[in-house]
Amino acid sequence: MRKDALAAAYLKKAEVRFQALLFYKERGAYSDVVREAQEMVELLLKAVLRGIGA
Repeated sequence: MRKDALAAAYLKKAEVRFQALLFYKERGAYSDVVREAQEMVELLLKAVLRGIGA
């Protein structure tokens, strides 16, 4: 898999996590919001690092 394709895959996964954040927040599941937010940030960081070739 090319690095730009992998970065795009990480971004797509982060987008799904963001949608999950909204779902959990609407239901008051704040500990799940925190967990999903951490996962989303990790995926975004991986996407950036892949994008710059690190």
